[in-house]
Amino acid sequence: MNKCMKPYVVQTTNLEKFSPVILAEVEKLFEKKFSYTKSPESEWQLPDSSEIFTCNHKEFSALLALKDSMNEVKNQLSDKKLDAWHQHTSFTNKAGKIIPHVKRSVNAELCTQAWCKFHEILCSFPLLPKEALQNGELNTVHLCEAPGAFIASLNHYLKSHHIPCDWNWVANTLNPYHEANDTLVMIMDDRLIANTLPWWYFGPDNTGDVMTLKHLTGLQHFISNMSTVHLVTADGSFDCQGNPGEQEALVSPLHYCETVTALMTLSNGGSFVLKMFTLFEHCSANLLFLLNCSFEEVHVFKPATSKPGNSEVYVVCLHYMGREAIHPLLSKMIQNFGTEMVNKALFPEHVIPESFLKKHEECCVFFHKYQIETISENIRLFECMGEAEQVKLNNLRDCTVEFFMQRFNLKHITRNNWLVKKSHVGCSINAKWFGQKNKYFSSYNERKMLESLTWDEKVAKGYLNHWAEEHALGDAGKSCILEGSSCNLEYNLWYILEGRKLPGVKCSPFCDGEVLKNLNEAIKESLVGRLRASSFSKRTHEWCHSCSVLTEALILSQLSSLTKYHQKVPNEGCSDQIKCLVVGFPSLCDLKSQCNMEVRLLESATLLTFSCSLLHDGEPKYQQHLLDCILCAFNQLQLGDALILPVLSCFTRFTAGLIFVLNGCFSYISFACPIASEPLGTNAVLLCIGYQGLPEPVVEYLQHLNKLMSSLLNSESPQQVLQFVPIEMLLKGMLLEFLWDLNTAIAKRQLHLIVQVEQQQMQRNL
Repeated sequence: MNKCMKPYVVQTTNLEKFSPVILAEVEKLFEKKFSYTKSPESEWQLPDSSEIFTCNHKEFSALLALKDSMNEVKNQLSDKKLDAWHQHTSFTNKAGKIIPHVKRSVNAELCTQAWCKFHEILCSFPLLPKEALQNGELNTVHLCEAPGAFIASLNHYLKSHHIPCDWNWVANTLNPYHEANDTLVMIMDDRLIANTLPWWYFGPDNTGDVMTLKHLTGLQHFISNMSTVHLVTADGSFDCQGNPGEQEALVSPLHYCETVTALMTLSNGGSFVLKMFTLFEHCSANLLFLLNCSFEEVHVFKPATSKPGNSEVYVVCLHYMGREAIHPLLSKMIQNFGTEMVNKALFPEHVIPESFLKKHEECCVFFHKYQIETISENIRLFECMGEAEQVKLNNLRDCTVEFFMQRFNLKHITRNNWLVKKSHVGCSINAKWFGQKNKYFSSYNERKMLESLTWDEKVAKGYLNHWAEEHALGDAGKSCILEGSSCNLEYNLWYILEGRKLPGVKCSPFCDGEVLKNLNEAIKESLVGRLRASSFSKRTHEWCHSCSVLTEALILSQLSSLTKYHQKVPNEGCSDQIKCLVVGFPSLCDLKSQCNMEVRLLESATLLTFSCSLLHDGEPKYQQHLLDCILCAFNQLQLGDALILPVLSCFTRFTAGLIFVLNGCFSYISFACPIASEPLGTNAVLLCIGYQGLPEPVVEYLQHLNKLMSSLLNSESPQQVLQFVPIEMLLKGMLLEFLWDLNTAIAKRQLHLIVQVEQQQMQRNL
């Protein structure tokens, strides 16, 4: 027997070793549930559709008082160091040991806090209709689902309890690969997504934004093969750290769109699980009234594994009455779909029964009490925690694990029962995404201070200096060698994906998000960005003397060194002269005698006229011209030749796809950066060594792609090609590491040069 299986043979729990006091306190963690019991007079009825969206929001004074008292307590956390506070609350979290224990003991896939929370919900409420399980079919839809822990948790539940059913699922989330999406509102974790992409729906514009009507109608078409939808979950939120006191109001439009999507999608008798936060605002009371009138049962639940000090709760709705029961209202709600619904209240105050408002206030008071007590206790223990309290907390944490395992009867499943089988894992995890978001700040107050600074103040105070000082010198790229992978092109799986033209490039799976964010701010706000690179001259600005400017001779020398070093088999009896095709650098051809190299020029003056902007390499004209240059190069290259190709950056899936193609037809690829000391110009050159040829079907595919892009540009279409190589392939092997290193070098160099210009200008103005 495999040793690692021994702990899984018998899963036992022993609660008898804990004292009654400890057990009683742990049991309370699992009882944070409030149920809306409807009035026997059935006065909770939806109003006529003519009355909705007719009045302004009118807040309820009793609920606002609860909100104010909550924020007053939260304000005591503003000066706490984030790292120290998070470490402290992780220790005081009585459920803190559950996640690692579950992951280890039952072999849970994608075992996160969300996984454990959803397992609690699954085991605490009859989410899965009996009729569905009896018929052997289960269909579920998961909104705002990244990274996919609810799906993995449901899979574990079905497999570990041996529930025989044909389970079909579809998920939506903000597309972590779409360049126009903001990292502040996304979960940059693609462990499940990358390996189950056919089950994810990102909408007609490929963004995955659930708050557009086109997405709603597209989703309905996408799931049209599901005869019945039994369960919809919605776990959406976004980063409200900039204004945590208004989290509920900020996220309310998202909750509205999630709810309308669920009501339009669910079948009669289905279940809906919606993550919300505090329920103090008028919009939240409206939404809860809508749900109570649409479902037979509504419960508000805070799982024990939900962080006790936050405002998160889950609204669990059971036995949907069906679209027919609310059809007139639903039709009008669809007309107000999106972010604009916040302008008017869903229901006027007078149509909401007093009995409902009283019940809703009870619910708010119930969870308000729990959260206030937790935060206050954490503050007290943060200032002073004795040894006896530490011992008690450890006992509580151990007992909570045992209680969780016993109450929810968790069982082990084999790896073969995971959603992503070990043999099917095709994408490497972009580990560099994880842990990026909060590492740049020490406290909430520091974050708020930095957000309040203008661009000029950030430059003057040196906030960006640590980014700028990390800019790459002349040796960037020398240690970054990407080996060819011609046998892995799998071009029969390629497809072209179009979407709305990118307004800008805000994120990239191929670069540190914080670096890109700072570069975008620099381009937008700086003097360089306002006047563009062409407005600057060396007579008015001194460029950085520490940057090693790569001359043409140095580029050729680096290419020659790389070629000789990586030459696998010496050409005995033959000339070892390197043949190199250069795109867009006529001056390189004047150096033919150097480095024993034969240099040929592929003229492309247009390629070098593109400059860095908020679109970076996402500009359709730039992408089409870059592709055109590469196709022309393929017509001239011979086996064994080298290629020098200038690039702005490789932030987009499209340009990354071109690097993927080059990786498939050259033995090695490296890069040189910087090639100039002025900001916003061409940023790097790719050094491609040992041309191996390209299969004819790939050439034909790229030619077709080129014609399509030309037609889109000529017709001034609102669409552009976003991707032509599947994203799964771009995340494989060492390509991801190479792209990350290339883009980081480019971004930090640009940021460095822009900041230097700004600082020089400030000195002149003094």
